[in-house]
Amino acid sequence: MTTPDRNDEDPGRQERPERVTPRPNAVVGVGLVVVGPDGRVLLGQAHDGRWELPGGKVDPGEDFERAAARELAEETDLRVSPEGIRVLSVQIDAKAGTTRLTAAAVTTTAEGVPAVTEPHKIVRWEWFAPAEIPAALYSPSAAVLRAWRPDLTTLPRPTSATYAYPTAPSRNQPL
Repeated sequence: MTTPDRNDEDPGRQERPERVTPRPNAVVGVGLVVVGPDGRVLLGQAHDGRWELPGGKVDPGEDFERAAARELAEETDLRVSPEGIRVLSVQIDAKAGTTRLTAAAVTTTAEGVPAVTEPHKIVRWEWFAPAEIPAALYSPSAAVLRAWRPDLTTLPRPTSATYAYPTAPSRNQPL
């Protein structure tokens, strides 16, 4: 529990301006493992050759599931309802100078055919069997994939710390 900056014993004392609205010091995002009906996983190849999961920043007012559904639609043209997404864990990585908080999420209910909707970011979308996921992954995507399938030991080791995310009983669905 935090205590307010103002002193209740001194009603004339004001909060310090820098404490009223703290400056942001982290990036909050979500990475979504999209599992197809055949068990393969969707990855996008960036222009530098590395692969990544769909996902991105969480907008103000969004929860992780809504952000994942929105990002999936924006990046791939696939559709999924937020209720069809399960958050697995939250990861914190501060080794690159900016603290990154990334939710690892998974869905098996995405509908449609993946399309490159942001050609300035992604060259192509491709489906991979879990055992054939390329090693050339962006670090946040590798961390999310390991949260989903810890048995995928050939993936690069993430630099993040992973915290299990409790699943609400209403979302306790097999994914």
